[in-house]
Parts: sequence; C-alpha cells; structure tokens
Amino acid sequence: MTERPEDSDAALIAASELPGVPDQFQRLWTPHRMAYIQAGPEPLVEECPFCAAPAKSDEDALIVHRGTHAYVLLNLFPYNSGHLLVCPYRHIPTYDEATPEEVAEIGALTQTAMRVLRTVARCDGFNIGMNQGAVAGAGVAGHLHQHIVPRWATDANFFPIIARTKAIPQLLGDVRTAVADAWPR
Repeated sequence: MTERPEDSDAALIAASELPGVPDQFQRLWTPHRMAYIQAGPEPLVEECPFCAAPAKSDEDALIVHRGTHAYVLLNLFPYNSGHLLVCPYRHIPTYDEATPEEVAEIGALTQTAMRVLRTVARCDGFNIGMNQGAVAGAGVAGHLHQHIVPRWATDANFFPIIARTKAIPQLLGDVRTAVADAWPR
C-alpha cells in the first residue's frame, strides 16, 4: 500500500516558515537557466547563436519557420512556453539597420507567430519587444531579434520576466514541433 502525504507525518510548510529572511515571495526553481547564467557572455563573443542557427537542422536550432530575410525560432532560455524569437539572417545589431524587406518580413512573421501561438498554446496575450544593445538588456546585443512571449490570464504578472524566474511546463522540442506543425505553409 502506498502511503499518501495526508497519512504521513510530513506536512507542507509555508515558505515564510523556512530558514532565511521571510518575505512575501514564493520561489519557483528554474535550474535550467543556470547554464545561461554560468556561461556568461563568452560563448556569444566566439559565435553568434543567431548566425549559427540557420546552418543547423530545424530541430537542433529550434527553428519553426525559415523565411526569405528572417526566421523564427524558440528561445533556448524561455520566459514562457512558446517564447519565440524573430531574427533577420543578416548580423545587424539594431532595428534601424534593417532593410525595408527585413522589417516587412519580421513584422509578417511576428503576426503569423501570434496567430500560431493563439492556436497551439491558447494564450490570451503577448509581450512583444526588442532589447537593442547590452545596456537595454539584449542578451545577444550584436544580432537583432524580436521576442514574442505568449501570456495567459492565469499566469503571473510581468515581474517574473524581469526577475528571470519562471516555471516552464513544456519541453522545448515538444513546443518546437507543435509550433512548426501549425505554421501555415
């Protein structure tokens, strides 16, 4: 017979009763982000991940769609399941350096990504934006990329994104397959 938690002496403990300074926050542990934090900026100096991605298979690079001037891939360190990036193929740091064709395709791919995510992830809204330059928070400052972060009415507010703490309930490969399969041909 399997012992159930309610039958044992063990009980759930409120976070405020744990060692340390009590505060109003609950913690969601996201150890997968430690690879990103510990790597620091050095790997990005050696090779731009957004220049390297198109040379890989879609599955290995987490690419969901390849366009003429830009492509769409999953963020390797997502803030939410389905967090997509739209990147021009050209290595340019800021939006004002994009050609009219790149701007048009980035916009069109963003719209399509939103439609696909609404279907696949049933999200209620989005955070969309570009952090341009290291001072503005760009993790890969040398290569322009636009974030499309799906949001749900029941998820947390925007602070987990700023605080870099978020629980991700789906594997990246599963999300990539679902989004790629739903992408219009």
